[in-house]
Amino acid sequence: MATKKRLLTGLQPSGPLHVGNYLGSLKPFVEAYGEYESFLMIADYHALTSLKSPKTLQENTLDLVASYVAAGVNPGQAIIFKQSDIPEHTELAWIFETLVTVPFLMQAHAYKDKVAKGLEANAGLFNYPMLMAADILLYDTDVVPVGEDQRQHVEYAREAAAKFNTAYGETFKEPAERILGGVGVIPGIDGKKMSKSYNNTIPLFGSDAEIRTAVMSITTDSTPAGQPLNPSKDTTFALHRHFTPNLPELDKLYQEGKITYKESKELLAENIIKAVAPMRDRKAALDPVAVRTILKDGAEVARDRASKKMKEVREKIGVTL
Repeated sequence: MATKKRLLTGLQPSGPLHVGNYLGSLKPFVEAYGEYESFLMIADYHALTSLKSPKTLQENTLDLVASYVAAGVNPGQAIIFKQSDIPEHTELAWIFETLVTVPFLMQAHAYKDKVAKGLEANAGLFNYPMLMAADILLYDTDVVPVGEDQRQHVEYAREAAAKFNTAYGETFKEPAERILGGVGVIPGIDGKKMSKSYNNTIPLFGSDAEIRTAVMSITTDSTPAGQPLNPSKDTTFALHRHFTPNLPELDKLYQEGKITYKESKELLAENIIKAVAPMRDRKAALDPVAVRTILKDGAEVARDRASKKMKEVREKIGVTL
């Protein structure tokens, strides 16, 4: 039987998950992970660039693992681990940092975007592409699932691999991105990309009331009831694409002016609740001890793979005597 290719994905435990996280990360991973030898990393060191509360980080980490399991990931079929449990990640990141230039890191879209949002430009935020490259390359990853706006993350990893291989000999496999088609940028309630930084999210595991409140807050134009609505410019309709069946019928109602923005939002809220309620129930039923065991077991497997790779790296760069 052919060996499965290796896939790695990660998500920061930086706050409660929202609908954008689900559509952009959780759902695609659940749909694809069985095709690969899959590694699911909780990127807690990456989260430190913005999150400074130890208690919150601990809670978010356990919550994120529970969320993936609730969304459908079988811990027996994926290696779920915490980045900080594998010290080889930061060790390899430092080695990569000695191979790239400051102007190279300054090209990072994510860094520039975050600074534009007013986030503190700490050194961790600036250097994070090399830690991300280490996350990916440490496991000889073949495939990294990303949205179109995250393609650069994998390009940085390939560049780090190429620079190391040129300097020290063939060591790292250059990974390929798996672009998540059909998802695109998930809009928040203000029409911008849904993000905790913008405070424009719809909570994934919120109560029914919290989900309804967020959805009813979606920004719309001032078109009066009874007039045609433009689905291509409406944030609510953009979210319907991911949760509402019979989309052509809804499109027709929009263009014929037979649905109001309020009615559209009410329909969207009910469809989101219908989609997430089973996951919410599964998450509530999870034993916190079981969640910690998942991380412990995953760390053992990840640590074994990472330590073998770093042994090779240390020998190549000359620090092994």
